Amino acid sequence: MNSLSTNFLGIKMKSPLLTASGTFGYGNELTDLIDITKIGAIVTKTITLEERLGNPQPRIAEVASGMLNTIGLQNIGVKKFIETKLDAILKLKVPVIVSVAGACVSDYARTVMELNRYPKISAIELNLSCPNLKKTIISQDVELLSNIIKSVKHISMFPIIAKLSPQVQDIAALSLTAQNCGADAVTLTNTFPAMAIDINTFKPKLSTVKGGMSGPCVKPMALRCVFDAFQKVSIPIIGCGGITNSDDVIEFVLAGATCVSIGTQVLVEPKVFENTCAGLEKYLKDRKIKNIKELQGKVKL
Repeated sequence: MNSLSTNFLGIKMKSPLLTASGTFGYGNELTDLIDITKIGAIVTKTITLEERLGNPQPRIAEVASGMLNTIGLQNIGVKKFIETKLDAILKLKVPVIVSVAGACVSDYARTVMELNRYPKISAIELNLSCPNLKKTIISQDVELLSNIIKSVKHISMFPIIAKLSPQVQDIAALSLTAQNCGADAVTLTNTFPAMAIDINTFKPKLSTVKGGMSGPCVKPMALRCVFDAFQKVSIPIIGCGGITNSDDVIEFVLAGATCVSIGTQVLVEPKVFENTCAGLEKYLKDRKIKNIKELQGKVKL
């Protein structure tokens, strides 16, 4: 057992580092650029029941300390994903977590039923928090969120991870609701609502005016969400938001995260997983810590 090996929901991972949904494509597009052996698990871009074209361009804008996006869940739909993508991803021999979204309860359930035919999938992450669709975020509707988790848990062959939005009054209470409805873990958090304006054209830089903010600037807010939720839930937490290096990972683990997802930084630093693992290993060795799990939730108050 190496210092970074992690057991998450029974999934044996080489490190606690996951790819964040939406920043690693379907799961195998960036393998020529990234050392796949340093990744604990691949989280695919979000898959829906039917194909989605996403939002119109422009859909990405670079801003200070991060980026905005309004992709709008563009994807090829679950059947085409299974037919053209899934086998190639599974051949990478890295645990695969499929991110799933839908417009209603039955969409989520039907999508997961299609995926049930592929037992080599490790888990399902329910995207309950996409901030750039023209509707209420599911995380803000507790009854709908509860029904989705219960419905999917009832039929799923896989562990269920609920990815929650920071745009709620009490992220800890919502995490506890997800746990009570059957979620096996939670991912905290998704992007934060934001916008940018082109001072030459006077127009918003995104076609939808507002989008989701990610990158280093959101880390303190995401870290707070993980810390708050850890005080209330007993299920594992995946920390996500603004992670760029090993120091960031350690902060999230001290706050209570079992694993972390790295997203935006992948787009600017292909070796982020390799470099982060090296930094973590050095940190643990210097402090004579046998495994990173020993740090979980150990922030001193």
